[in-house]
Amino acid sequence: MMKSQTGGKKRILLVEDDDSIVLGLKMNLEAEGYDVDVAGDGTAGLEAAEAARPDLVILDVMLPKLNGFEMLRHLRGAGSMVPVIMLSARGHEMDKVMGLDLGAEDYITKPFGLAELLARVKAVLRRDAIARPTQQDVVRAGDLVIDPGTRRVLRGDDVVPLTPTEFDVLWCLVDAGGKVLSRDEIRTRVWGQGHHGTLRTIDNFLLQLRSKLEIDPTEPAHLLTVRGVGYRFQP
Repeated sequence: MMKSQTGGKKRILLVEDDDSIVLGLKMNLEAEGYDVDVAGDGTAGLEAAEAARPDLVILDVMLPKLNGFEMLRHLRGAGSMVPVIMLSARGHEMDKVMGLDLGAEDYITKPFGLAELLARVKAVLRRDAIARPTQQDVVRAGDLVIDPGTRRVLRGDDVVPLTPTEFDVLWCLVDAGGKVLSRDEIRTRVWGQGHHGTLRTIDNFLLQLRSKLEIDPTEPAHLLTVRGVGYRFQP
């Protein structure tokens, strides 16, 4: 699995073929204290992700050679859990769902405000850098073992691959101790106050988690819907 750098300045890989967007984002991200690498197409983006091991990828959808969805699919298929924010002029809901299903942490539609994008970058990096406690007990649910110290989920001896945000959503439900959390409570706990994502995003993450963790995603045993209220975790 590719791992991001630890310590020091955060490194961001910007995969974008619009020179004007690249110039503006690179300048402003560097002004915020980030190291920024740039790739102009999906193939170069994959190579840069392997070589630079970034802490975050900002990934355009419409790219030459390999589009953003395909690049993200390759990243996740190679075992990389680097957080990804997708950029797209395509604001259709199914495009957003596809990006999230493939493992993106966030999806921003062009044109976007620079302040909003910088806030999203900080939020994603903050979540990914949350101290990982080592003293909390693992949680067992059927044949699943959820370890907050390593932020891993095991089924037997096999690791279930979750993106950083998928684990955050899962853990906020686990950590609620059986309490029902509304979609708004989940959004606030995972993304923080002021996040502009829709509540439908929460539903999409629960669908993804069920597909990975439940024996029968259509009849979940652990990630339960409480109709009209929200979701809760049943060990």
